[in-house]
Amino acid sequence: MGKNLNKKKIGLSQSVLKFIERLGNVLPHPVILFMLFCGLIAVISWLLNQMGVSVVDPRPEGVKGRAADGIIHVVNILSAQGIRDFLPSIVKNFSGFAPLGTVLATMLGVGIAEYSGLLTTGMRTIVLSSPRKLIPYAVVFAGVLSNVASEMGYVVLIPLGGYIFYAVGRHPLAGLAAAFAGVSGGYSANLLVGTLDPLLSGITQEAAQLIRPDYSVHPIVNWYFMMASTFLVTIIGGLVTIKIVEPYLGKYDPSEAGDEFLAESQKKMLSPITSTEKKGLVWALVSLLVLAGLIALTIAPEWGFLRDPKTGAVLKSPFMKSVIPLLIVMFTIPSLVYGYVVGTVRSQMDVIKGMESAMAKLGLYIVIVFFAAQFIALFKYTNLGLVLAVKGSQLLQAMNLTGPAVFAPFILMCAFINLMIGSASAQWAVTSPIFIPMLMLIGFAPETIQAAYRIGDSTTNIITPMMSYFGLILAFADRFKKNIGIGTLISTMLPYSFFLLISWIAFFYLWVFVLGLPVGPGAEVYLK
Repeated sequence: MGKNLNKKKIGLSQSVLKFIERLGNVLPHPVILFMLFCGLIAVISWLLNQMGVSVVDPRPEGVKGRAADGIIHVVNILSAQGIRDFLPSIVKNFSGFAPLGTVLATMLGVGIAEYSGLLTTGMRTIVLSSPRKLIPYAVVFAGVLSNVASEMGYVVLIPLGGYIFYAVGRHPLAGLAAAFAGVSGGYSANLLVGTLDPLLSGITQEAAQLIRPDYSVHPIVNWYFMMASTFLVTIIGGLVTIKIVEPYLGKYDPSEAGDEFLAESQKKMLSPITSTEKKGLVWALVSLLVLAGLIALTIAPEWGFLRDPKTGAVLKSPFMKSVIPLLIVMFTIPSLVYGYVVGTVRSQMDVIKGMESAMAKLGLYIVIVFFAAQFIALFKYTNLGLVLAVKGSQLLQAMNLTGPAVFAPFILMCAFINLMIGSASAQWAVTSPIFIPMLMLIGFAPETIQAAYRIGDSTTNIITPMMSYFGLILAFADRFKKNIGIGTLISTMLPYSFFLLISWIAFFYLWVFVLGLPVGPGAEVYLK
């Protein structure tokens, strides 16, 4: 009886996964998606303008951008005036898109760190030096930390997790799954500020300015919450690996492996950290501590020259506006020191190659940003974002969803949308112009809204074929189990997605609404 019931549950879950897979495959590429969205906004703006749709402007008098008559009207972008206004602004929309410059600049430092080998060696050290019982937790933890270097965790750590598990007599697919859960399921969490932080904060700022044109969102507004979330993801990921995934996969049969199993290049990844690499890590750490001390001198003392020169404040100071340049320095100097010690950086050309390789990987991102910038600009020009936000906030108020309870359905909705739009920036660019103003109008700060979004965006990355690296992960899994199917990979990752989503939502409510802690420096829960 019990076995039959389990078979029915497995059959039902496989049906749901197949439905999600088919639904995701229907959607076009994010670039095409943004093109279609731009066309859709144009048509909707014409239709609602013809219908005379308008709302009362909720912004107080005197606020920049408030409608002169206090009424927000939908502007028809397809009118002669709309075309005259929008066409000349297309290049400016792209070049002035807030996340673009910050991401490009940050990746310069990350590129040097990756090229020098500092990031790879650092993660190998974390994983290989851990006791065997703690290896699942170490693999997940290293995966979370790898997010600071964008896609490096996908390329390096996920296959490494499989080989490490095999080397210690455990199922390699469980190691791959644990690494995948850390890298992608815990994508937003980190102890450090990564490339995602400036990207999302820039989009959040653009959306918040639909309500408050002078509102600014700095890149580390979610740092406190995401730093604490690193340990939550590590614990949940490790427990799911040990208690659910490894028993589900059973004993491993090496004959199932692909032809390239444990190739020499992968064996090298499992080799112990050399004395030269250890020396490089030590000197890199020393340089990092020296840099941190010097930077602290610019902000910690009252005479620190990066404090606000008029008020002496820290939160709204030149320091907070200089996070990205300082982050580049914090990546670059230790990476150069490490590269010099181990011999991977010998000349100025090596430094340039590192930065060049990082820029070369951003081609698709830049293409997506061009159309995402036009989409957000159209939302702003036509006033559709404001109208939807006011209508949505009125609906939430009518449903009495104006308190903390609104965040649970918001996070779940973001998690569902993520099954179809795998890019964190693409999804946030689409949804933030609606939900940031909407939740601001019922009293919540953009920084808190962004933190909630990041939970939904991260937790379903590992179960959607729409995630840009899903095919790559499937190829890695094929090394350990020949001809592995998408269903096998998704079913292996589903427990991580479920438990991360439930526990992370609970942690968000505990952190924000029970303990009343800020999600980051200078971040408020409620809008002042």
